[in-house]
Amino acid sequence: MMSDTSCNLASLAAYVPSSTNPWNVSKIHHLYRRIAFGASKSEVLAALQMTPSALVDQLIDDAIALNTTPAPPWALWNQDQFDAAPLDTSDYRQLGKDQMITDLLQNKVRDRLTLFWSNHFVTEDDTYRSPAYQSQYYTLLQMHALGSFRDFVYDIGICNAMLVYLNGDENVRDRPNENYARELYELFTMGVDNGYTENDIQETAKALTGYVDTNGISWGDILFDPSEFSNTSKSIFGQTGNWTYDDVINILFQERSSIVANFICAKLYTYFVSPTCNETIVSEMAQTFINSNYDIATVLRELFKSEHFFDPEAIGAIIKSPCDLNLSFYNEVGFSLPGSVNHIDFFRGTNRILGQEVLNPIDVEGWQGDEDWISPDLLLGRWEAIRYIVGQAWTNNNIQFKDFMIGLPIGEQGDGNLTAATSDVVLVVRTLTNYFFPRGIQDTIIFDELVGVFKTDSIPETYFQDGTWTLNFSGAETQLVALLNYIAEIPEFQLK
Repeated sequence: MMSDTSCNLASLAAYVPSSTNPWNVSKIHHLYRRIAFGASKSEVLAALQMTPSALVDQLIDDAIALNTTPAPPWALWNQDQFDAAPLDTSDYRQLGKDQMITDLLQNKVRDRLTLFWSNHFVTEDDTYRSPAYQSQYYTLLQMHALGSFRDFVYDIGICNAMLVYLNGDENVRDRPNENYARELYELFTMGVDNGYTENDIQETAKALTGYVDTNGISWGDILFDPSEFSNTSKSIFGQTGNWTYDDVINILFQERSSIVANFICAKLYTYFVSPTCNETIVSEMAQTFINSNYDIATVLRELFKSEHFFDPEAIGAIIKSPCDLNLSFYNEVGFSLPGSVNHIDFFRGTNRILGQEVLNPIDVEGWQGDEDWISPDLLLGRWEAIRYIVGQAWTNNNIQFKDFMIGLPIGEQGDGNLTAATSDVVLVVRTLTNYFFPRGIQDTIIFDELVGVFKTDSIPETYFQDGTWTLNFSGAETQLVALLNYIAEIPEFQLK
């Protein structure tokens, strides 16, 4: 994962805007597309009046202050209760996924991190199948999303969904099951073949025995049964004793603190900054992580405020996931859709078709992301998803397309706004491309094509030359529809 080939040489020092490196629309969208799921026009305009540091603090503080989503009525049901309920269990699990999509759209940083951790501490709800376990797991992700990583590791290992998913509920003294012990080290804290031996895994599995008691209740709470605990001496990372689950976590963070910190900070870096990992920056992040006692929010504040994060090399360096593509676009345009359309159902289903079914990653290693998202068989679906949103918004209220353009910040620095009287069609298209593309459109051929699409054949060319056309022109809303449908297929639109 580590590499020194990153072209981003900026430091973790706080980014301070200057005349040569201004705070602008591009950087605001960059921040919101990475730390959340896009910014509305009003949020972009408000952000232009703030410092980058103040905006990052506000977004993270809001995330920390946010309560977890209230648990559904079935959050503690067992299988008998689900069997007696009016819906199939798959329907309840779908409702849980719909709730996550709703939260991703609304809750910015907290639920961006919830999605990230769901692809780190992976479970697949198709495996454990209990809607109650799904709900409990989801609440745990939200609760720890920006808190103590050490506490997160402790709680996730004994939650019902994880115990079933990685066979912890079968881990007994006479037949230790090594699945969770292996993934604890390999996927969750240190990385493949990094800082542990096979003997460490075997001994750790013994220390994790005993979490198997459901009192005979299917899909009931899984509790610790002392009679099934391997009550023997174990040697883990060179420490020997009759270790328990608590001891495993303590020893892990005592003996492998640097490895854990570097592994987690590398994952944060490649998810939030660039697939090409900068080892120097990761090492500095890891030291911050250790110094803060593994506080996730602290290391993210440093990263998102940094010159490194806002460096041009970081902007547009990541391929959008299906959630990024659809949810960020929806938030950025702010269009209302018909009340008869269940758009949450659309987003959940479309993201699943495009390879990102929330709460059900493809395997224990999770979605690998980046280029995996844009295989040839997925690209058409990505284009059509954007066009569907545009089409539904048009059906609901076509005037909102014109309203969206009026008031957009002009230029990268937002030193003005488009008005109804704006008659410079090139300026309008440049403003729109700066809004929707992470680095705008620098290629003059592509930009000229976009201008041509925006002009449309239905409006005489002379109208754009003699001042007849303005943003208030009847039909301007149709022009934006044509442009949005066209940009869906431009490769740069797939980047964030």
